[in-house]
Amino acid sequence: MRGIFWLLLIALLFCGAVVSAETFGVKKTAPKPDQYGNVVMNNLSDQNHIAPVVFNHWLHRALYTCRLCHVDLGFAMKAGGTGVKEADNVNGLYCGACHDNKLAFGPEKKNAFGNTEKYCDRCHSLGKKVTFVKDFFAFTKGFPPARFGNKVDWLLAEDKGLIKLTDQLPGITIPRKALKIPLDSELKGKEAGMPDIIFSHQKHAVWNGCELCHPDIFGVTKKSSVYSMQEIFEGRYCGACHGKVAFVNLDCQLCHTKAVF
Repeated sequence: MRGIFWLLLIALLFCGAVVSAETFGVKKTAPKPDQYGNVVMNNLSDQNHIAPVVFNHWLHRALYTCRLCHVDLGFAMKAGGTGVKEADNVNGLYCGACHDNKLAFGPEKKNAFGNTEKYCDRCHSLGKKVTFVKDFFAFTKGFPPARFGNKVDWLLAEDKGLIKLTDQLPGITIPRKALKIPLDSELKGKEAGMPDIIFSHQKHAVWNGCELCHPDIFGVTKKSSVYSMQEIFEGRYCGACHGKVAFVNLDCQLCHTKAVF
């Protein structure tokens, strides 16, 4: 009887734990700093019996503006949304605009002995032990720290001159006169006691330009986009970048910055 009692007690505790987890949710495990923002591109890899591509956002964001890739090169904002094919890259589109053995490594190259060396694993690296040319921790050593995400304050790193972003690509980018950047906007917080948001057009324009956000993510007139924090957490509006690549939404004080009196 005692054995049956203990079995029933354990079963009840287990069921209670499961119900609790399903009811109240479970804290997600944060990705490692070098993996935050990485995107697995697997539109066609599996069916062609090749490892999917792991795109390292941290390295590309340290070298190029978001606008260059998502506007000039036309990458979708949603993982897998572009549908990049090998033929596209060969023709100089998408990844192939840079990875051409001139600006960056290409898929293959002849060495000094005339032999062809293939670099497929540098991109098609999912599930493989690949030693990359640039190591995240060595690259970001000495960068100003942040609380979440990559654990790097990228904006401050740029302000300090630790990174210099390229915003134009010869043969791809069409030079244009810069638009006047609007002043900072004040967005009212809906929760009592929560500081209002000071949205900096200046900071976002440096990295994104105007075209990345408007009109696909936000409307072009004031109050044309009404949204909630829940929608942001679900990956819409500000959540299109924040929580995926830009700093995560858990760091409330980076947006809710207006003093409360």
